[in-house]
Amino acid sequence: MCLEADAHAVLLPAIDDLMLTDPMARFLDQGGRALLIGETRAEYVARRMSDARCRGESADKLRALTDRITGLAGPALVALDQEPSGIRRLHGLVPQLPDNQVLYAMASEEIERVAFRMAQAARGMGVTMFLSPVIDVVTGRNPWLQGRTLGTDAAEVARIGCAFIRGVEAAGVVATAKHFPGHHDIDGDPAVDAATVSGGADALAPGMVPFRAAIAAGVRAAMTGPSLVPGMDAVMPSSLSATTIAALRGLGFTGMVVSDDLDAIGTLRGQRDVPTAAVEALRAGSDLLLLSAANDLEQVRTRILSAVAEGSLPEERLTEAAVRVRALAGSMG
Repeated sequence: MCLEADAHAVLLPAIDDLMLTDPMARFLDQGGRALLIGETRAEYVARRMSDARCRGESADKLRALTDRITGLAGPALVALDQEPSGIRRLHGLVPQLPDNQVLYAMASEEIERVAFRMAQAARGMGVTMFLSPVIDVVTGRNPWLQGRTLGTDAAEVARIGCAFIRGVEAAGVVATAKHFPGHHDIDGDPAVDAATVSGGADALAPGMVPFRAAIAAGVRAAMTGPSLVPGMDAVMPSSLSATTIAALRGLGFTGMVVSDDLDAIGTLRGQRDVPTAAVEALRAGSDLLLLSAANDLEQVRTRILSAVAEGSLPEERLTEAAVRVRALAGSMG
């Protein structure tokens, strides 16, 4: 593959409906291998899909979109947020896990069975990747993940998260453990604030328990966070941090590293634009870069290619990331 196609292969643009625009079609035709079917900001904040969306979307409409995606890109990573507790992008289209109070009382095997049925139904509609589970162990403030986490007990978060991962992966859908290195206490919502996680390395230690377990359970993707975590890296936000991604790899993770939203204020922090963040994320070791489809993807691709030409982004790093994305997407064929 040429570098131009590589620079598209590493992008994960997010759309918020079931319409494939001409720019998105060109992106897929020119090397893109991944797309996120997202939600509106209002739905994200509410942790539920709108009534209008629930009435208007159907399995047939979703399948029509995914068929068009794969018709342009071939086997692809068609991703969405389908969390055990939190954002459920597929609303009534698939079986759902119960809320946390019931979830905690369920045996791991039953969680795994429900997660399998959920992912199997999604796979039947052409969805191949869940950006879930959220396995952050939140013990303090967290306006960002409120209503999306699995509790404060690291062992229980690990148990439930791993059962979910096993079920999803058994159905042939890629699960994504997020958001490394964990966000036990954060002073704002990184989508709109230059948020920072409190405490040093010791404060992060309990949050490593679910990530170690997820890796042992065979999770194929892991997402880094969108904030500054001084206990891990005092300078670079997690998705742009070589130190953070090295720590994830140091836990034995060999799968695909997905950045969180590069548009997030917590990542940009008034210090960079999205194309710069894309280059920094790749250089740090991210493989697949989440960003809004409202961005000029050609500008992002041009910046990546310019960084390779200038020597600030090693060509082999871009190629490595693209190969990893294509291999995972190809396994969906």
